[in-house]
Amino acid sequence: MIDYLAGLLLGLGLILPIGSQNIYVLKSAIRIKLPRSLVIGLVAAACDTLLIVIGALGASAALMAVPVLRPALLIAGACLLFYLGVRALRLPVPDEDENSGEENLAKAVLATVSASLINPHAIIDTVGVIGLAISSATEGAMAFGLGAISASLVWFLFLTLAGSLLAARLTPKARQWIDRVSGLILLVFGLRLAWEAFRLFWPT
Repeated sequence: MIDYLAGLLLGLGLILPIGSQNIYVLKSAIRIKLPRSLVIGLVAAACDTLLIVIGALGASAALMAVPVLRPALLIAGACLLFYLGVRALRLPVPDEDENSGEENLAKAVLATVSASLINPHAIIDTVGVIGLAISSATEGAMAFGLGAISASLVWFLFLTLAGSLLAARLTPKARQWIDRVSGLILLVFGLRLAWEAFRLFWPT
C-alpha cells in the first residue's frame, strides 16, 4: 500500500501543474457532451499508461542516453501545439447537433493521442521520471506503477467531468471564447518548447 500511495502521489505531483495536455483535455471536455467526453479522459490516461510502461521496460535509460531525442521531441511538440492552438482559434461556435458531436469526438481523440504522445514534458515525466523510478525499484515496483497509472486515470476523468459539467452552464458563444483562450495558451506552450529547442542548439 505504501508503494502504491508513493506512485499515486508522484503521479499527481507531476500531472497536476497546468500543461498543454491538461489544457487540451479540459477544452475538449467543454466542447463535447457527456458521456462521449469521458472517452477523452480515458484516452489521455491510456496514453500516459503506455508511456509509463515503456519507461518501466527500459526506455527511460535510452531517453537519457540519446542526446538528440530531447531536441527532436521539443521541435515535434512545438509544431503540434502550434497546430492545435491555431485550430482552436479557428473553431466556429459549437454546434448543438448530436452528429456534429460525434465528429468532434473522433477528431478530439486523435488530437488527444498526439498531444499526449508527442509531448516532451509528458514524456520526460512519465518515461523519464516515473518509468525510471519503477525500473530502479527493487521492491514494490508493480504497486508503485499502478499508483502512478491511477493518478493519471483519476485526474483526467476529473478534468473531463469538470469540463463537461461546466459546459452545461455555458452558452455556445462562451464556449467559443474558451476555445480561443485555450488556443492562445497552447500557442504559448508551443513557443516555450520552441525556445527550449533553440537554447539547446544555440546556448546562451
